[in-house]
Order: sequence, then structure tokens, then C-alpha cells
Amino acid sequence: MLSFIPFLVLIVLVTCYIAVFGNATLDGASQVSLMVAAAVSVLIGHFSKRLEWESLEKEVSEKIASCTPAIIILLLIGAIGGTWMVAGIVPTMIYYGMQIIQPEIFLVSSSVLCALVSLMIGSSWTTVATIGLALMGIGKAHGFDDGWIAGSIITGAYFGDKLSPLSDTTVLASSVSGTPLFTHIRYMLYTTVPTFCISLTIFLIAGFTMNVSGHGNVAEFMDGLQNTFVISSWLLIVPVLTCVMIARRWPSMVVLFMAILLAVVVALLVQSELVLRIAGDDRQGLLTSYKGMMRVCYGSTDIETGNSVLNELVHTSGMAGMMPTIWLIICAQTFGGALTATGQLQDLMRLLLRFVRGTASLVASTVGTALFCNIATADQYLSIMLSSSVFKDSYRERGYEPQLLSRSCEDGATVTSVLVPWNTCGLTQSTVLGVATLTYLPYCFFNYLSPLMSIFIASIGWKIKRTCS
Repeated sequence: MLSFIPFLVLIVLVTCYIAVFGNATLDGASQVSLMVAAAVSVLIGHFSKRLEWESLEKEVSEKIASCTPAIIILLLIGAIGGTWMVAGIVPTMIYYGMQIIQPEIFLVSSSVLCALVSLMIGSSWTTVATIGLALMGIGKAHGFDDGWIAGSIITGAYFGDKLSPLSDTTVLASSVSGTPLFTHIRYMLYTTVPTFCISLTIFLIAGFTMNVSGHGNVAEFMDGLQNTFVISSWLLIVPVLTCVMIARRWPSMVVLFMAILLAVVVALLVQSELVLRIAGDDRQGLLTSYKGMMRVCYGSTDIETGNSVLNELVHTSGMAGMMPTIWLIICAQTFGGALTATGQLQDLMRLLLRFVRGTASLVASTVGTALFCNIATADQYLSIMLSSSVFKDSYRERGYEPQLLSRSCEDGATVTSVLVPWNTCGLTQSTVLGVATLTYLPYCFFNYLSPLMSIFIASIGWKIKRTCS
């Protein structure tokens, strides 16, 4: 069928750019591929259905406009990532978390620590590439196999990434499905928390039954944090207040903006010397502090801690770091708009929906489509957007609230991307940790149990909500 040609073009282009660019696909190769596939879709629609250009342009414009809230949230996320780091909030979480690591509970501790860090910064990639790399060394010193160590790290990192309001995939899944961000996060708890608890139980049993020995030396890592930042439990007031605002169901943009303001105040009061260093000016004064905090919010910050691994962890990119993701969203929405306007997406949806009979089969089809997109397109962002676009109307017609769709997309796309060797996530994590994807895959319990848990919860109908009877 002609409707499948744009997808085939996209798959071919994805295969080529993965082979050529490797992990650097977000730099522009993914975006160009999407635009080319969109152009193919438009050409097919124009010549086969005689569609007018104005209708195509209108559909694409509406698709892009629908992502405006997500783009604003992504920019706020970039700012909050920088301010929370420089204010010492995230370093304090890491510092206290490092103190709980003991050999018997190392696997559980590493998962929990990575989960906390990823939850705070909203990035599984950054967590794995920084604290995860340090934990690999500690785990090897304890005598654990590489697969177990990497599995515990990835489990925690993707748990935190999936539930963090700072995560671009979390924001993306909620926005493209039309679900408020914190509603989406709360609804994911029903599948995510049980799966994570099962994973932690397995790691706990493994830690006490394995014959391992050795001592992990984390003193240098902790000293680097303490020498660079003012570490204090009082700094945790900011995330506590943020959680209070979330619990009171404030709008996500308001919560993020207030969290940024709180972090800015804390940074100026507690980390004033660090702010001056970022500004590149040792002179005291409001203008210098203003310059430093503006750089933290919008741009890249490099903080020297005396430890190369720690330097990577405390590096932030600000709002500018969100631009590749925003660029990808715009291009993906262009592709989705072209597919919708030409009717090609509807053709694909009708084929997929032939297998849908009830709630469980609908969720299973969504999860399976997301996993297929991870394999076919090698990108979790595309997987979320494509699977959401395909099934959005079906969920609405059957009376399901949009959070069921957003959760199913994340359960199928976000957590499984790291299990595909040629996916950008699988390539990145295996390269950073020095462990082959197929080596750590059996131990990433959370990542491959999450899709199964999503289908199981749907089959028993637990907390499945409808907008109409």
C-alpha cells in the first residue's frame, strides 16, 4: 500500500544515519530524515488523492501548534536542570545517596541512587554517563559481574527518567496524547512502582546470595562534591516544596517556574562563590551574580570539581540544551501532520486496530507498536510520537481517558529503547558503561517487565478510567 511508503523511507533513512552518525543522531540526522519522509508523504497524498496544499499546510501547522505547551515546559526543564545543580540541590541528593552503598545491598543501592538522581535531573542518559559510570567501578571493586551492575544502574535510571517531570520523554508522552503532565505521572505509578519493587526485590536477593567481596571507594567522589558545593540537608527544602506544589496540583508550568525561582534564590544565598565563578568574574555585585545565574538558566555550565566523572555529572546545558529535542518535536509533528492530512496514518491505524478486541488488546497493541517503532526507527522519541498518533483517536472513541494512552506509550517506548542494540539509547548506554547491550539486557528487569505489567494491569482493569460510559 502507498500509505506504508513514507514509513519505509523513514526506516531506510534511520538505518543509514545510525550507521553513519552513531549516537549523534539528535544533532540533526533524525530531524532531516523526518522532513524527507514528510515530503514523501505529501507527494503521495498530492498525486494519489489530489489533496490541496492549503489543507496539508493547515494540518501540519495545527500539529506543531499543539506542542507549544510542551516546548515551553522543555525550556523550563532546561533552566531548572541548571539552577538545581548550581544551587547544590542535586549534589546534596547525590552526596547523601552515596553514603548508603554497602556490598550486600550494592545492587539495590545503585538502582535507588540512580533512580533518585534521574528523578531529580530528568535524564537517564546523564545519570548513566555520570553516576552510573562511577557505580560501575564500585561494583567491579565489590566483585559483581558487569551485567548485574549495568542492569541495576539502567533499571534505576529509567525508573527515574520515566517518572520525572523534568524528563523530555515524560513531557513528550503527556503532551502528544493530550494528558496534563502530573496526571500522566500519577497514572504511571500504577504500573511503574510495582515493576520497580519487583526489580529491587530481585537485586536484593541477588546481593545477599552472591559470593562477592571487596570495598568500593567513594571518598574521592564525595570529597569532590563537598569541596565544590555547600552540601546541606536544608537544600532539600526546595524539592520538598516542589513536591508540595505538585501534590496540590498546581499547573506544571507554574510548578517548574517556581522551582526555578526557589533554586535561583538558594544559589545566590548558599553557592554565591560558585555563581561568581560561572559568571567568569570574581568581583562581588548584583550584576555579576545576575550574569552567572542567567548563564546557568540559558546556557552550558562547566564546573571543575577535580574529578572528571563528577565534572560530567554537574555539567548542565540550560535552555539551549533542549533545542535538539524541540527541533525533533517540530519535525516529527510535521511528519505526523502530513500522515494525518493525507489519510496515511488512518490507513495504518485501521490495519492495526483489526487486532483490537478489548482494553487489554488495545494496550498490548499500543505497547507492541511502541516497541516495534523502537526497533524500526531506533529512536524513543519517534516511538512515543508515532504510537501516540496511531492510537489517539481509537482511545478517544472507546471512551478512555488520555492518560491510559500516554502511560502505554511510555511503558512500551521509553523503557525498552535501551534494550535494542541499534537504538540510540542502547548504543549510548552500552558505549558509556562498556557493557554490550545483550550482556546487560537479562538484568534490566524493570525495562522488560514494564510493558508486561502495563498489559497485565489493563487485563484486570485496575484504575482504567473512561470519559464516558
